[in-house]
Amino acid sequence: MARPYVFVTRKCSEIELQPLYEVADIEMWPEEETPCPREILVEKAKKADALLTMLSDSIDKQLLDQAKQLKVVANLAVGYDNIDVAYANEQGVVVCNTPDVLTDTTADLTFGLVLATARRLMEASDYVKNNLWKGWGPLLLAGHDVHHKTIGIVGMGKIGQAVAKRATGFEMNILYHNRTRNSEAENTLGATYCSLDELLISSDFVVSLTPLTNETKELFNMDSFKKMKNTAIFINAGRGAVVNEHDLYEALINQEIAGAGLDVFLNEPIESTHPLAGLHNVVALPHIGSASYETRHKMMNLCAENIALVLKGSAPKTNVLTK
Repeated sequence: MARPYVFVTRKCSEIELQPLYEVADIEMWPEEETPCPREILVEKAKKADALLTMLSDSIDKQLLDQAKQLKVVANLAVGYDNIDVAYANEQGVVVCNTPDVLTDTTADLTFGLVLATARRLMEASDYVKNNLWKGWGPLLLAGHDVHHKTIGIVGMGKIGQAVAKRATGFEMNILYHNRTRNSEAENTLGATYCSLDELLISSDFVVSLTPLTNETKELFNMDSFKKMKNTAIFINAGRGAVVNEHDLYEALINQEIAGAGLDVFLNEPIESTHPLAGLHNVVALPHIGSASYETRHKMMNLCAENIALVLKGSAPKTNVLTK
C-alpha cells in the first residue's frame, strides 16, 4: 500500500519534520527564501495527501478544487488568511496553524520594535557604521522615552497579552481595544479597555496585533493617524493589510505621527525602493516576528505532528475551524 504523499512548500529542518517521515513520503521545495511557484504548488497539490505551507502560499478554491485527495493543510504561522478555511472544511480538508509556540518570541520582537523605533536604534547604528560620529551633542539622535508612557494594543489576544506583560516592566499605562473584553488582561496586567478612538488619541505607542478580517482591513488609515498624537509611534507586527500604507507614509512625512516600526507589509517581500523603507523614522523588518531558532523549529515540529495525526486518522493538536 502506497504511503501518503506530503509536499512542503519551503525548505525546513528534516529533524523537526521527523514525525512526517515516519508516516509519509515527503517532497520539499529546495529553496529556503524563494517561494514555490504557484504552478508547481498546484501540480504538487493535485497528488498530495497533505501540504505544509507558508503564509505566502495561497490555498484558495482554485487550488483546492484540483487537490482531490488532500486531507490536511498545515500552515507554518499562527495566521491563516492565505487559506480559504471555509471552503477547505467544506471539502473535508483539515486546516492547522501554529499558535502558542510563537507567542513569547513574537512579543519580544514587537516590544523590540517599540524600543528600536522610540530610541532610533537603527539610525544610531547606521550613524556609527557610516562614519558619521564625529562628536557628541545634547540632542544627538535623541528619541522618546518608553518607560511610564501609554501603550495602546489593538488586538489583545495571546500575543497582545504577552506584549502588555513586557510593558509592565517599563511601568507603562496599558490601554487595549479588542472585539471582546479580556478580563484576564485587565485583572492580571492592569490593562484598560477602551474604544479604538480613545486608544488612538491617548496612546504614545499604538501597537497593532489584530488579525486580518473584513472589519480590520485598512483599519489604520489617515483618519486613524490624524487622531494620534504627533509624538506617537505606530507599531505593526500583526498583518500588513490592516494598514493603508499610502496613508501611513503621508502621516509620517507630514509629521502627523513621529515614527513607525513595521514587521509586516501589504505585499511581501518589499524592496528597498518601497516608500516606507526609505524613511528615517521607520524601522522596517522582513516579517521576522517568530524568527528565533527555537521557535521556528517548534513551529515546524507542530506542523509535522498535526499532519501526521490527521494522516493516521486522529484529530490534530491545533485545528482551525470556520466560525
